[in-house]
Amino acid sequence: MANEERELRKITDARTLRALAHPVRIALFEELAMGGAMTATEVGERIGETATTCSFHLRQLAKYGFVEEAGGGVGRSRPWRLTSIGMSFSPGGDPEAQIASDAVVRMFRERQFARYDEWRATKGSYPRPWQDAAINSQYLFYLTAEELDRLNHEVHELLSRWSFLEDRLGDPSRRPPASVPVETLLLAHPIALPKAESDHDDA
Repeated sequence: MANEERELRKITDARTLRALAHPVRIALFEELAMGGAMTATEVGERIGETATTCSFHLRQLAKYGFVEEAGGGVGRSRPWRLTSIGMSFSPGGDPEAQIASDAVVRMFRERQFARYDEWRATKGSYPRPWQDAAINSQYLFYLTAEELDRLNHEVHELLSRWSFLEDRLGDPSRRPPASVPVETLLLAHPIALPKAESDHDDA
């Protein structure tokens, strides 16, 4: 799949979001993102599920456009791949879509934070260069909503350039021998409600 086709997918409807909100489907999505195209049997071995279970959920993911056949093989020997490099959820004011979006994000974050906890517990077993390269940082800013939006766009622009680096995400053969999956979590949110306009007027 060409680079220009491997774009972030914007999901807005509740039905599609609900189709993703399943632990096995989340696990399948993550493994295909890290490992590239795999058969139901191969990905099942990685997530601890049977080929039958994975085959069913891969077909459901394909029904809603999350995965597609990569070509070659028949039956459970068919390899599957992701149709996009990632997703963004935009419920657009639809309450049902917002509930479904929150459920999917919560499932992803639970898995991501579990991996972070695993890293903290096992980092002593990693070579020193990896221990030194990993970061655990926190920043606190006073920003307007417009400034936060601009900051997020700038950071996403930088991270996106690394995501497309030689198409390593989409093509495992392009990954250097010494490379491993590196997960970066970006959380930026207000921690206090803004003052009402009347409060500013009285100042």
